[in-house]
Amino acid sequence: MKNIYTRILTFVSLVILAALVGCSAPQNANVANSPQTPGEKKIRIGFLMDAFQQERWQKDKAMFEARVKELGAELILQAADGDDDLQMKQAESLLTQGVDVLVLVPHNAEVAGAIVDMAKRQNVPVVSYDRLVKNSAPDLYVSFDNERVGELQAKYLFEHAPKGNYILIGGAPTDNNSHLLRKGQLNILQSAIDRGDIKIVADQWAKEWLADEALKHVENALTQNQNNVVAVVMSNDGTAGGAIQALTAQGLAGKVWISGQDAELAALQRIVAGTQSMTVYKPIIKLAPAAADAAFALAKGQRPQTTRTVNNGRIEVPSILIEPITVDKTNIDETVVKDGFHKKEDIYKKP
Repeated sequence: MKNIYTRILTFVSLVILAALVGCSAPQNANVANSPQTPGEKKIRIGFLMDAFQQERWQKDKAMFEARVKELGAELILQAADGDDDLQMKQAESLLTQGVDVLVLVPHNAEVAGAIVDMAKRQNVPVVSYDRLVKNSAPDLYVSFDNERVGELQAKYLFEHAPKGNYILIGGAPTDNNSHLLRKGQLNILQSAIDRGDIKIVADQWAKEWLADEALKHVENALTQNQNNVVAVVMSNDGTAGGAIQALTAQGLAGKVWISGQDAELAALQRIVAGTQSMTVYKPIIKLAPAAADAAFALAKGQRPQTTRTVNNGRIEVPSILIEPITVDKTNIDETVVKDGFHKKEDIYKKP
């Protein structure tokens, strides 16, 4: 009888132990988090942005802040204004303040790896937001499929101008997204380049994504090719504005196919006016809340569900990648207007 009781007690102990082990294992979190409850330790999220100046980043900031507030967490936000040293100091400050998770928009994809390493030494998880941090080990990458963005840009232009001289202007060379965009663009164009149908007459990068840089490169390319250009592959709307300024000076605005990205209000107004051909809309309404939810989950020791991995030179980074959308004058209302990204009256108002 005693042996039977001993066996029963042993069995019950093993069941309890297994249950305890299961409770302590990291959880796979569906990133639709519940808000924090009163009395629960408040999660502190540090958000390091590169800059606020561009319209696009103001929307990221506002939507990320709104979701963090819904979750009941605390947000400490800093912007480095394109300064690598300042971004490092801001990271040190946030870590000293005891943030539970760090969300990082790197100014320089390589340099920012040191921020990730510093955070990991303090056991603080890192989310690489929109731009991938290179040669480091962030816990998560939340962005749009930037290679796909480049494909959408080039595909649209190629469908309308399958032959002729093309100008390629990338973004900041220090931004990994610029290189992903270029890879996507060439995924579409390379076969036509190899056949000789398309000739790349200029291939440049716009330092810091500056419109003035794009203006200068496009002016030079037009001069060198006697204005014989059928398409300009611009990597975002800000630089597209600079390129259109150069085209306008030569009487070519609206005659040369030109791409963009970010669905900025000024770009949509140019599309309606006919001087910009298209933009790629990246629904920040999905991106920013997804990143906030993922950061919240990581801070609680959970693993957010991911869609794929992306290699950053050191590891395969678990990633959440959201699909971008081509926008031209035919679908503005059903995309950016429908999502509340811009108001219809602002897009279509007369200058």
